[in-house]
Amino acid sequence: MKILRRASLGALLTLWAALAHAGTCESLATLNSPTVQILLAQTVMAGRFTPPDGSAPLQPLPKFCRVVVKLKPTADSDIGAEVWLPANWNTKLLAVGSGGWGGAIDFGSMAEALRHGYATSASDDGHSDRGGRFAMGHPAKLIDYGYRAEHEATLEAKALIQALYGRPSSHSYWQGCSGGGREGLIQAYRYPDEFDGVIAGDPANIRRNAWALWLAVRTLSDPAAYIPPGKYPMIHNAVLAACDAQDGLKDGLISDPENCHMDFAALQCKGADAGDCLTPAQVKTAQTMISPATSPGGRVYFPRLEPGTELRWGRMAGGPGPADLFLDEFRFVVYQDPNWDWHTFDLDRDADLAHAIDQEVDEMDPHLAAFANHGGKLLLYHGWADQQVAPGSTLEFYRSVRALSPDPKHTEGWVRLFMAPGMAHCAGGEGPDSFDSLSVMEQWVEHGKAPERILASHHTAGQVDRTRPLCPYPQIARYKGSGSIDDAASFACRAAP
Repeated sequence: MKILRRASLGALLTLWAALAHAGTCESLATLNSPTVQILLAQTVMAGRFTPPDGSAPLQPLPKFCRVVVKLKPTADSDIGAEVWLPANWNTKLLAVGSGGWGGAIDFGSMAEALRHGYATSASDDGHSDRGGRFAMGHPAKLIDYGYRAEHEATLEAKALIQALYGRPSSHSYWQGCSGGGREGLIQAYRYPDEFDGVIAGDPANIRRNAWALWLAVRTLSDPAAYIPPGKYPMIHNAVLAACDAQDGLKDGLISDPENCHMDFAALQCKGADAGDCLTPAQVKTAQTMISPATSPGGRVYFPRLEPGTELRWGRMAGGPGPADLFLDEFRFVVYQDPNWDWHTFDLDRDADLAHAIDQEVDEMDPHLAAFANHGGKLLLYHGWADQQVAPGSTLEFYRSVRALSPDPKHTEGWVRLFMAPGMAHCAGGEGPDSFDSLSVMEQWVEHGKAPERILASHHTAGQVDRTRPLCPYPQIARYKGSGSIDDAASFACRAAP
């Protein structure tokens, strides 16, 4: 695939115009071009800001210049973006991603960036739909969603920074989880000089859409195989009993689920169906839930959900919703048919059809040597208890990145992966799920301090009740033998047993 590095005409024209119009926030409204329309450039005073999408007010916020932009790199493009420029600027840019099919600005993440002094940008991925219907019959919009919207929004943000502050940003970062994690990795591949650091959490490898439908077909084709959610806690407790203590500590978390091999046959009912056991058909379903998507011929398409996800199996075991990412890719992108029936899904046929499209538009590519040679840093993280994107997909990507690195023996200098025991998709779950990845990235890029551990915390009712270090894969947090198991100081990062 050809790597695109060229700045857009619109951004270049905006930058040229900026040199002649630099000054106040309101003066940015004049910086239009054939492909860039400034819809609003307005000073927002410190305090409370209510997003235009009707979401909850954001407060407190510092004084900033809000710029609303419409970007049209092609005749069929309709990319909405916002760029927020703080009065008290830290000289840096943070671009934030979105999740699922996009379709909206992540104002919450922009607000958090602004509170830290960052100029910040985000796009709606080129559409305002809540699903994937926008892509049907619109290949340009699919490309906008895949990678162009984020790139164009970032270029425009850099041009507006130059216009308002009279200087470029000292550092540029990307931060996103799920779809936003995937977006950051695609940007690092296609535009390796764009960011100094990319933070990509639980990246939603597009191949998981075929995996999700494979799970749905296999677990819902027989009504008798359906596992009522009321049984999930029983299954989860059985998994913990089998694998929790493998790391030497029984703490309600599975730190090394790759080495957890649960046999659900042990839960099979000895008599009639009951709430504390599984029927033979349900045993088969449970085993499918933690098995990789594999064709009848043995070809593995996507890794498994890991043991420890049982409390949230409903996300996959319940089948696709009416506007689900998994379903919409095949309805509106692969088959271009809103009435396509997911019950007809065939893994061999449909996964290959999707891959033929995705590899050119929306699939993560591990060839990141150009990003590494530019000096870029890549921080990957993934929750071991992710119920939506199999953690093994990020492990596969990480291993491929390392193998393809310009210096495979020293990849730790520019890419590191942190796995979070008990953390669900991007947040939530039984494990510590809150951590400051941006400060870690700043230390790495700006001060050369590669992260040896990341302090994570778990909250209940708004209060921290457990802290734990996240360790560079393949290390795990091992208990030192004394001290509270809820205190990160009682743990050290060591090789898995």
